[in-house]
Amino acid sequence: MRKQAQNKIFMLSVCLVMILSLISGCSGNNAAEPSVSEQPSASPEASQQAAETNEVPASFKAGTYKAEADGKDGKIQVKVTLDAESKITDIQVVSQTETAGIGVEAIDKIKDEIIAGQTLAIDAVSGASESSAAILSAVEDAVKQAGGNVEAFKSRTVAKAGEGKTEQLSADVVVVGAGASGVSAAVSAADKGAKVIIIEKTATIGGASNLSWAGKFYNSSAAVSSGLKVNVEKEISDWIVNNHWRADAAAIRQYVTKSGETYDWLNQKGYKTTFINFAGEQLHMLPAYETRQPALRAMLAASVEKGGGQVITETTAKKLITGANGEVTGVVAEKADGTTLEITGKSIIMATGGYAGNKEMVKEAFGFEGVNGGLGQNIGEGLQMSWDAGAKVPDNFGGQMLHQTLARATEKLKTEYGPFEASYPLMLSYLPTLMNVGPSGARFRDEAATLTSVAAANTSAFNGAYHLVIISQAQIDALKAKGMNGVKAPALPGMPPEFYASFADQFKLDTPWKDADKVFESMVANGDGYKGSTVDELARNAGLDPDVFASDVSQYQEATRTGVDTEFGKAKEYLVPMGESGPYYAIIAEINNLGSVGGLMVNTKFQVLNDNRVPIKGLYAVGLESEGVLYNDTYVGNGVGLGYSFTSGRLGGEDAAAGALAE
Repeated sequence: MRKQAQNKIFMLSVCLVMILSLISGCSGNNAAEPSVSEQPSASPEASQQAAETNEVPASFKAGTYKAEADGKDGKIQVKVTLDAESKITDIQVVSQTETAGIGVEAIDKIKDEIIAGQTLAIDAVSGASESSAAILSAVEDAVKQAGGNVEAFKSRTVAKAGEGKTEQLSADVVVVGAGASGVSAAVSAADKGAKVIIIEKTATIGGASNLSWAGKFYNSSAAVSSGLKVNVEKEISDWIVNNHWRADAAAIRQYVTKSGETYDWLNQKGYKTTFINFAGEQLHMLPAYETRQPALRAMLAASVEKGGGQVITETTAKKLITGANGEVTGVVAEKADGTTLEITGKSIIMATGGYAGNKEMVKEAFGFEGVNGGLGQNIGEGLQMSWDAGAKVPDNFGGQMLHQTLARATEKLKTEYGPFEASYPLMLSYLPTLMNVGPSGARFRDEAATLTSVAAANTSAFNGAYHLVIISQAQIDALKAKGMNGVKAPALPGMPPEFYASFADQFKLDTPWKDADKVFESMVANGDGYKGSTVDELARNAGLDPDVFASDVSQYQEATRTGVDTEFGKAKEYLVPMGESGPYYAIIAEINNLGSVGGLMVNTKFQVLNDNRVPIKGLYAVGLESEGVLYNDTYVGNGVGLGYSFTSGRLGGEDAAAGALAE
């Protein structure tokens, strides 16, 4: 019954995603690349060959026009040249700040397809729909400026060159998904002598690892040589207890004892991580962002392709092929040009990254309504294919990798202010000396939870879709005069380095917050926060229950006077008065979900288990989809997600190769 219900949830969710995509043409407001229910586009050459012959009326004035649109990470500015023969002859990208290897590739691809097909009816590039929508919107604006017939350009459809064609391929090991875990699995399987085919629905290799910061590899050679060594037995014991014994103890032991080897393995493969002692934790920073995808592609070339295998991008898996006895024998997929691939293999590895990009599915499974900070293309179809093939839906299904706190105001403020000033609301969301309330207006935690990212994320998410950080005019005045020292911040906000990299020279406790009044007024004007001259007015403007909020503010103010927090026990040094008079402001703070955790149950050979917890012959899973074996109900870790992805891929690839080659 549970699996049937989940199947219905999934199908409804995917339908909703597809409908929204058709209506809006892009995905919405995810923090990372948004939902990608659209299929990948055909190549420029194929588009040119297959374009229909209907002519666009030559009603525009020839020339070069400037236009811009908002992408995922900022404005995309273009120059579009149109000639007297009703053609778009050139599109130059003047400036853009999209993510290298994801958004940048999408811009180039869409640009080429517009020119090749003379059409604006282009599908978004899978994994980069915001960037895709932005370049399309900018070109459309240029056509409008020229007086062109935009609807005619939009109506010119491009047929897919491979529509109706089927191609058959075979390998020892087939990997579905080319993120950190999928690439690692493909490389390790090929190194063991298996012929490998790896398919990836986007044009990008590396998945979420291209957006991540660091991974945890326990007792790596670099960590041990630096003098930091973890007591493995204590770590394993504490991990099991902290998850209430509702986790796979063997899987935990495998990761803790084997992940250190992954550090050396990656370095030997040319993907060099750098060890850092992160307040006693063994973290390993990933290579520079622009080098990651090239390094992973080089790994695949040196192992998979050298061994006679293939790396096929912009190809989306549709279903698993099964035999008479339930064994998994292959994958049906669709290429960007519409060609159907039937790929048979002796071992099939699922590494499709979970379902965090599917908002409806996340809400149904976990009740979370915050921000998807992972990849929008991860909408759960890999899980659904596996469930359809007999995989068990785990009892702890639903866990998410809730991590950083985000301030909704940040992106809009960046269009008005410098990055430091635009980050004022964000930085306050990480301080333990301010009052935090939930959507009802009730205080819900000891705000010292903000000092630990996972604690901050989960305490907030447990109490609603967002929370509010309360700050008074008196506190803003103190920030203007003394910086964060003015509100007695015990340390710098514990934000990831990429959050403050652009203003590192100002990111100090004693840097005065100039224009703080203006910034918070802009936050309110933009609809990303609230203001009230009194506590009651703030409550009403923010949609809080006035009585609940007034009572909790009164109780909190009393705690700041006495130094005793009777409700949550916050330490005296964090109980900083907010002042007795307004105005007061409320910052909307949301939680960033880096990815779903689990969905498939695996053993320590990474074989996927059925409802009887017996391995399904031929089916393996690595990465986030298999990570649920480590946790009770949700992710609690720092760098574990990425460390596990690389480690499970390395080990799972070896196991899948051994299974395939033994036949």
